[in-house]
Amino acid sequence: SKYAGSDDVVVGSPIAGRTRNEVEELIGFFVNTLVLRADLSGDPSFREVLRRAREFTLGAYEHQEVPFERLVAELQPERSLSHSPLFQVVFALENAGDGGAALPGLSVSGVGASMGAAKFDLSLTLSATAQGLRGALNYSTDLFERGTALRMLSHLERVLEQVAADADVRLSRLELLGGVERSLVLEEWNRTAAEVPADQCIHELFGEQAARTPGAVALVFEGAELTYGELDTRANRLANYLVRLGVGPEARVGLCVERSPEMVVAVLAVLKAGGAYVPLDPAYPADRLSFMLHDAAVPVLLTHSSLEQRLPAHPGRVVLLDVEANAIAREPAHAPESRVAAQNLAYVIYTSGSTGRPKGAAIPHGGLARYLAWAGATYGAGNGRGAPVHSSLSFDLTVTSLFVPLLAGEAIVLAPDEGGEALASVLRSSGPFGFVKITPAHLSLLLEQLAPGEAARATSRFVVGGESLPGEVVARWAQVAPEVSITNEYGPTETVVGCCIHTLKARETTAGPVPIGRPSPGTVLYALDGRMSPCPIGVPGELFVGGGQLGRGYLARPALTAERFVPDPFSAQPGARLYRTGDLARWRADGNLEFMGRLDEQVKIRGFRIELEEVEGAVAAHAAVREARVVVREDQPGERRLVAYVVGDADAEALRAHVRRSLPEYMVPAAFVFLDALPLTTNGKLDRKALPAPEYAAGADRYVAPRTAGEEALAGIWGEVLRLERVGAEESFFELGGHSLLAIRLIERMR
Repeated sequence: SKYAGSDDVVVGSPIAGRTRNEVEELIGFFVNTLVLRADLSGDPSFREVLRRAREFTLGAYEHQEVPFERLVAELQPERSLSHSPLFQVVFALENAGDGGAALPGLSVSGVGASMGAAKFDLSLTLSATAQGLRGALNYSTDLFERGTALRMLSHLERVLEQVAADADVRLSRLELLGGVERSLVLEEWNRTAAEVPADQCIHELFGEQAARTPGAVALVFEGAELTYGELDTRANRLANYLVRLGVGPEARVGLCVERSPEMVVAVLAVLKAGGAYVPLDPAYPADRLSFMLHDAAVPVLLTHSSLEQRLPAHPGRVVLLDVEANAIAREPAHAPESRVAAQNLAYVIYTSGSTGRPKGAAIPHGGLARYLAWAGATYGAGNGRGAPVHSSLSFDLTVTSLFVPLLAGEAIVLAPDEGGEALASVLRSSGPFGFVKITPAHLSLLLEQLAPGEAARATSRFVVGGESLPGEVVARWAQVAPEVSITNEYGPTETVVGCCIHTLKARETTAGPVPIGRPSPGTVLYALDGRMSPCPIGVPGELFVGGGQLGRGYLARPALTAERFVPDPFSAQPGARLYRTGDLARWRADGNLEFMGRLDEQVKIRGFRIELEEVEGAVAAHAAVREARVVVREDQPGERRLVAYVVGDADAEALRAHVRRSLPEYMVPAAFVFLDALPLTTNGKLDRKALPAPEYAAGADRYVAPRTAGEEALAGIWGEVLRLERVGAEESFFELGGHSLLAIRLIERMR
């Protein structure tokens, strides 16, 4: 239950099967397997669990003569060659003694025979001896390492000690971790203390850099350049203009500008004036922009006259940067006194909200300065090659590529628009860069756009964030740029861009998702269970983030802020908080964290839990697949199906056979849809709304019409059950989207 995070636990248990006196003296194999289903809901005490176990065990004993095979045939669970049906964990209690008295004149003892193969995922056997119970744990080496199995045994030992001391202890109070393991996950792997200039704000650091290198190029856009001195002066003049409009600490200033030098000037100016910038993407619908403007209570909005008509009406002062350029140019060239401190607001970025309306994540200067300090040191700022800025200001990925170079005296190159081709063009014309911040989807797309030589010269490091990074994408980069460094940067917007990193050379990757790594300097990360206790190594839990990079909370959402930003029970610092991410993660034995998905997006189909990333990894492992994403679709009410969207040269039949070699049947996608490229949002993430619905019927080139009246009748029934207009005579029920439950319905219709 603790490992699986479920109150519904099913285990198998062998039983001797000698219920009749006639077979007591017979030599032979009468063993049957019972399926024991434990209900652990309601956080019962251990004593209550014993009572429940007695009930369901005695109930199973009453029906012990029902053969296991008969039970499987009746229940018809999804079958797979990779595991046993109904259960994958076995518990056996052997209480027959050592058999020494069974044969007069002979001394009989066990030889401790080892099991060369695991029949189940896990098998725990306890044997009664004169000294007490003796146990053995058998495990599948395809699923578990020896260290994991040993930790499981130590966890069992800890539980037994606790219930022996107090039989009324609640299950939620049982601690699996011993002292050493607890110290690892709470302390050792979170020793990240770092000296960061939290008392300085980034606009002040930029001003110091501009004073050191006023003639160095700071910004390049469509062939035009701005030096550090020019950029600083322009930002100072606009900052003084904003101060005269009342902008100061905690004032939120809207920025609705396209990517251009004016965008960079405006961001720096707002910070220099003491305000906080609120990005408003011009491509957003007017309704969304209207909500953000009113929710953020923006007193001043910076934009261009060309965008004014797109903006909804609001009570704030609108500054048209092009129209008011002359007035701004008459302002002083020196920076105003901003009076801003580390705890003041630096920016507000709106993210999708579960209520249907976006929520504003409020980030203070101190957290931003901490992030940029370690990011600059980690990503090689100061190597003189800068970075491209190709993503929307509304996406916090842009914070890295915009500020890290500018605080190190390097140049940023603005891509003219947000399309993937614009970035590829900038990489060709202006590379190599010191680093490129990018999403996994764009990282894969670049391999389609750049020639091998261009890809190898593009950059010395990719910083990848925004979503899970498939190892298969990194492996493809290894073919063209094996020495490029790839840093997988994990972090919610609420914790300032990134708080956990894992760096590797492209040639070092393995199959499956790349780990998110270890906490960044000044950050602590905990994988916790439902009662805020640390999860053991290898056991998934909700990921909590603490330390100096935490945001203030959500703008004008006190209840949501209190729900997501909670007191830190592991810190001695008064007022310390943790941000609960809603992400599922687990510690690996090497001290790196693995991202396991979202707690609120766990997929369940026909009663089976499915991690979509595992299915994606299996599909992407095919040699002919360049990229794959798997989603759950419900194109017909009540019929939820896995659909794989594939970029590559494989065909559906080959992929289905390939996936079946590594996944159980219920995880095999019902359909494979082939695309030239995966659709992306403006932020570089998968655009799920743009994914086309699958076509389960065969194409015209493969369709074979029914040839007899019987085939015609069967085709009609199949079409009715599968909700298809046309079914061919030589098609597979399962490849058309069928499954075991629909098969039952099909048989009934056929009868």
